Amino acid sequence: MRRRDLGMAPCTAGPARAGESHDLRMPALALAAWAGGIAAYLVGPPGGWCLVVLAAAGLLLGGAGRGRPPSARRRLAVGGLLLAAAIFTSTLLRHHAVSSGPLHALAAERATADLVATVVSDPRAVQGPWGALVVVRVRVETVTARGATHRLGGTVAVLGDPAWTEVSLGERVVAEGRLAPADNPDEAALLTGARPPVRIRGPDPWWRVTGAVRSSIRRAVAHRPPAQAGLVPALVVGDDAELSSEVEQDFRTTGLTHLTAVSGTNLTLVVGAVLLLARRLGVRGRWLTVVGILGIVGFVLLARTEPSVLRAAAMGTVGLFAFGPDGRRRGLRALAVAVVGLLLLTPALAVTAGFALSVLATGGIVLLGPPIAGALGRWLPPGVGEAIAVPTSAQLACTPVIAALSGEVSLVAVLANLLAGPMVGPATVLGLLGGLVGLVSPTAGRLLGTTAAWCVAWIVEVAERGAALPGASVGWGSGFAALTLLVALCVVVALMLPVLLRRPAVGAGVGVLMLVVVLGVPGRLWSSATFGWPPDGWVLVACDVGQGDALVVSAGPGTAIVVDAGPDGDTVDGCLDRLRIERVPLVVLTHFHADHVTGLEGILRGRRVAAVETSPVLDPPAGAGEVRRTTRRAGVPLTTAAYGVTRRYGDTTVQVVHPDIAGPVGGAGDGSSANDASVVLLVEAAGVRMLLTGDLEPPGQARLAGLLRDLDVDVLKVPHHGSAHQDDDWLASLRPELAVVSVGADNDYGHPAPGLLATLEAAGAEVLRTDESGDIAILVDERGRAVSLTRD
Repeated sequence: MRRRDLGMAPCTAGPARAGESHDLRMPALALAAWAGGIAAYLVGPPGGWCLVVLAAAGLLLGGAGRGRPPSARRRLAVGGLLLAAAIFTSTLLRHHAVSSGPLHALAAERATADLVATVVSDPRAVQGPWGALVVVRVRVETVTARGATHRLGGTVAVLGDPAWTEVSLGERVVAEGRLAPADNPDEAALLTGARPPVRIRGPDPWWRVTGAVRSSIRRAVAHRPPAQAGLVPALVVGDDAELSSEVEQDFRTTGLTHLTAVSGTNLTLVVGAVLLLARRLGVRGRWLTVVGILGIVGFVLLARTEPSVLRAAAMGTVGLFAFGPDGRRRGLRALAVAVVGLLLLTPALAVTAGFALSVLATGGIVLLGPPIAGALGRWLPPGVGEAIAVPTSAQLACTPVIAALSGEVSLVAVLANLLAGPMVGPATVLGLLGGLVGLVSPTAGRLLGTTAAWCVAWIVEVAERGAALPGASVGWGSGFAALTLLVALCVVVALMLPVLLRRPAVGAGVGVLMLVVVLGVPGRLWSSATFGWPPDGWVLVACDVGQGDALVVSAGPGTAIVVDAGPDGDTVDGCLDRLRIERVPLVVLTHFHADHVTGLEGILRGRRVAAVETSPVLDPPAGAGEVRRTTRRAGVPLTTAAYGVTRRYGDTTVQVVHPDIAGPVGGAGDGSSANDASVVLLVEAAGVRMLLTGDLEPPGQARLAGLLRDLDVDVLKVPHHGSAHQDDDWLASLRPELAVVSVGADNDYGHPAPGLLATLEAAGAEVLRTDESGDIAILVDERGRAVSLTRD
């Protein structure tokens, strides 16, 4: 399982001496190597081999001199081209080895196979639409399938039985299951439906020792609240298996995600503590370097030798190199060397977001941190300027990539990192000590773990409070034009900030302006002065998302359950922004048609989303796949809505009343079975009963009528956008006071049907349409009756 990493290293460099310019030769070579890795993934074979041949020809022609020694620029150009070609060729050769091997062919045939393999990652439990699974990566030694045994190498991702949670890193096992093609080009195959592993040999001693330390860290904090117990292991060694999705979402919103993964910060803190202890014990000179190297190796073994950990180790080492009066120069050179070394070792890093964020964060701190710290140091106490410069420079450098990944820009990241920063070091060191001491004395380890948990309690509080601020983040498109504009803005800010911050009045003004924006004052003034929206006491809002559904059920201040996502992420995101929704404990996608699920990314944008539930009928498959990929990227649990389950969110009760299917199941495959598999919810809030019906059609309506006899509701979400294909008698029998039709203007389906509207009105319902009224809010009047208010 790929581990996340933002790789921030500390700001340790002082400003460059006057008149000096940076030596950009090594950074230029690093950029060339990086470009070669990206090109290999973009072009791929066979076009890639053509580029290699052309590059070789260019090198030969470039090397054909005229009897004069090559200039420095030519040598640099040739060196960059050589590095790019090396990374490019290495990547293509690795992909060729994977794609031409027996495992790849057997996976294409979806053959059943027995693998003898070594576990190369920690098992991770995941909740998918098909129930609980365990994901673990193994390096294959032999594969037996189709009556033949092959000896080979290659990595396979295993999706297996919960028994796989018991395997250990470095253990040799036999795995049986069905092979399938892998999405990751660096993995030879997937092994799906893997049966419980058969253990052949235990892990090597160093893996047993590091595994014992990791377990001891978890035991040392197991008695603490879940958020603290999950964060301490994540902070120390990147073990985020017990970290809740709510905490992870808070950390994403506030720019603290780097704390929950193995990063350069972790290594710098741990190795720095080891070096400090060694100095106290009298270690000096070269032996101190040896201690540092051993500390780095020990940390890598403890955090696991995955690519993201090696990346974090390299970035942390850059931070250690950057100490000293010439730290800015040394740090930049060390960063460039780290980039080249990592790409030569693992070319796949070239196209990973974590690698880009690691490099940008470290480079930002090395290059931007000193001038910002110097400007602030003119009028702030010693150390305060550096504390502000570290998160500011790192966040500024990473902002375009973060926006490309999440579609949003965090406005609280600098403040959150500044507030959380003082507790990161003590929590990391105390957590590690708790694990080490706990091997000898569990009681002493528990005491140290408790102290570490007290430290992370403050970090959790900062993340929760920051994420709850109205202006914690702003939506930002991830298209080319939007990202180009953002890059330009970041460059301008990076150039202007050191100049602006030299004066106390301007620096304080910038801080006050940011605070006003983060607290949401402009948005509140605009909303209340212009629209008076949302109305006080609303219980349901039907968002105007065009031809689709997106319903918002209030579950407390800033909190709502969202039912369906509409056809467009920006539209539903705008509706939730107008309602000032920051926390979503539950998203229900009634079925997988595009007009109900495509906007899911907009709901997830900048909000704390705890869970997504769907129809058990995975039809159409494309929609189900899109939902699965979107939730996986966001790290939000995805399950099917369980029939009959009743839950309470604040003062709101939600019950699943349809369908009664023990899914997930495939359905027709063409989308025709989706509507009648819609999840139907019966919701009660402030004494108002609401029936939310998705796109349920007459057969499904008849089944629901049999299950809920004599049902009487106050508010009906009219099924299927008011189509003519309805059980009119049953809908009229519900006797709703308000009937809400979510429908797009001038749609091609004839929705809503005039006959259906006449039936509902004859039954005494007031019909409300989003195509005519825009967003529609349902609230309760002083007599306890459901009434409506529209935004238009």
